[in-house]
Amino acid sequence: MNAEKILEPTSGFGAAGLIVLLAIIAIVAPNMGATGAGVTIICLVIGVFILPGFVVVNPNESKVLTFFGKYVGTVKQDGFFWVNPFTVKKKVSLRAFNLNGQQLKVNDSVGNPIEIAAVIVWQIKNTASAVFAVENYLQYVNIQSEAAVRHLANSFPYDNIEDENAGITLRGGADQVSILLEKELNERLDRAGIEVLEARISHLAYAPEIAHTMLQRQQASAIISARRLIVEGAVGMVEMALQRLSEKNIVDLDEERKAAMVSNLLVVLCGDRSVNPVVNTGTLYH
Repeated sequence: MNAEKILEPTSGFGAAGLIVLLAIIAIVAPNMGATGAGVTIICLVIGVFILPGFVVVNPNESKVLTFFGKYVGTVKQDGFFWVNPFTVKKKVSLRAFNLNGQQLKVNDSVGNPIEIAAVIVWQIKNTASAVFAVENYLQYVNIQSEAAVRHLANSFPYDNIEDENAGITLRGGADQVSILLEKELNERLDRAGIEVLEARISHLAYAPEIAHTMLQRQQASAIISARRLIVEGAVGMVEMALQRLSEKNIVDLDEERKAAMVSNLLVVLCGDRSVNPVVNTGTLYH
């Protein structure tokens, strides 16, 4: 990475005052006799030499200076300055940039096609690297950001439906994924002197061709999980009912009647519809 040199140039107001003085001399000189014309020409030449050296640097901007192909330094302090008039001045913004990445269609770590996009906030921290290390730092950021998002999507599954042992998923581990994306982007963009301030996944979805199928799969998984919870609760309630009946000596049931009672309770507790009770007016055995 190119080393950045910070310049502290002289104030431009002194040079501006000199320009005014030369202009006054050039106006008055013709009245000085034979040498007046020569003085006027000299003043004009000096003024033309001084004028290109004026530099105005706005807040959160900088000027990168080169002198016949050699990097001289960078002016980061805002204000009105005068520098070597033969230097080439390139403006580089130090403001934060927002990159709203386009939606990319990639495969996650288990091969499912997904759509993913990221929002990245970045700024230039090393103007020398941004100007001289890469051809076009804006294009460099776009390409490297896309590559980083693709690599991230290929490294983790969308969710843990197919990979139950996945520690991090794109959908469930948003904070961890953002930290990893920001770290990788900083490593990729360090060559260009660019610092990533924040990186977040802005869009994440299954590709349209499998979205309906995966939605059905997620719904089925949710139903199975809910049924499992219902059954566990129902078994606990049946066990508690039998235990309390036995402890209170309310009724003495043989194994066949216990099985019938367990069956009826499970039907009532686990059914997805309301049940209609049947009142037995006879004995338990009729």
